Amino acid sequence: MRSRFSVSLLATLLIAGGFLAVTRLDACSRAVYLGPNHTIITVRSMDWVSNIGTNLWVMPRGIARDGAAGANSMKWTSKYGSVIGSAFDAATCDGMNEQGLVTNLLYLAESEYPTPKPNDPRRTMSISAWAQYVLDNYSTVAEAVEALSKEEFYVVPVETPDGHAGTVHLAISDPTGDSAIFEYVDGQLVIHHGREYQVMTNSPIYSQQLALDAYWQQIGGTTMLPGTNRASDRFVRASFYINAVPQTDKIEEAIASAFSVIRNVSVPLGISTPGQPNISSTLWRTLSDHKNRRYFFESTSSPSIFWVDLADLDLKVGAPVKKLTVNDGAIFSGDAADEFKPTPAFKFLPAVPPAASEAKK
Repeated sequence: MRSRFSVSLLATLLIAGGFLAVTRLDACSRAVYLGPNHTIITVRSMDWVSNIGTNLWVMPRGIARDGAAGANSMKWTSKYGSVIGSAFDAATCDGMNEQGLVTNLLYLAESEYPTPKPNDPRRTMSISAWAQYVLDNYSTVAEAVEALSKEEFYVVPVETPDGHAGTVHLAISDPTGDSAIFEYVDGQLVIHHGREYQVMTNSPIYSQQLALDAYWQQIGGTTMLPGTNRASDRFVRASFYINAVPQTDKIEEAIASAFSVIRNVSVPLGISTPGQPNISSTLWRTLSDHKNRRYFFESTSSPSIFWVDLADLDLKVGAPVKKLTVNDGAIFSGDAADEFKPTPAFKFLPAVPPAASEAKK
């Protein structure tokens, strides 16, 4: 789906000083590097006002899941194993499964989730389980888009444990370079599907971000790029740089280039905006090497980067859930697959769906 928000209208808004009206001060960024010979890399940053207690988890196949959104919650058993990053050890916000499918949750203040009609046939799912559901069930973006477009369930938002609105949109990518963006706009699920959807940040909604990017493409990134930490500015910079860096199948060079892009759109430590938790310091960055099934993690408070090779993990049915605690300041480098310890799986933060009596008719 493409935006109806025209480039000419955007230019008028910019000239009239309306730029601040159509952009919001949000953070978190995601970009997909499309190199030759299936060298596909997804990078993202996580920015937030407080420590979200992120740890890494190994989730094997065969885990029975509940959508944590009341009696009508979705239920499933994980088909694929994954390594994921948690938020508050109560939600999956990032990860890669053994098929090389990657999910990234980013903040979107404009999200408006469904108000179900009486006798709505759809099941429910807490937003805290949304990304994990995709990792558990699908091997490709196309497969996920086909299934999720049927809307067998709708997502229910939650308040984060630190007291902020947990409103997000979801990006997914796979080893072919395919991407999809899922947003709830005016209570409706909107899906942008295609290899061209390489970049996602936050506000405004994705169709308007595409229009903003189209305006800056007319100017040209070598002439001028917007430099603030607003979501729209970061979108433009990430969109330009992810395609401007050398496209190579030398994986070390590709990884270095992709990391340099996400660092360029990160927010320095100590930066925050009162009352807006979503424009805050970058807490960590991840890089997913789809081709080699390798998941990198970089804490902005750590002097080193480490990674996990999914081939080194025990993901078979019956294998234990394992956790790598990084929230306590522990420092890892190199391959950390052996550092995970068996730990009971966390429970998804529960959500309360709107009551049928409150639904719009």
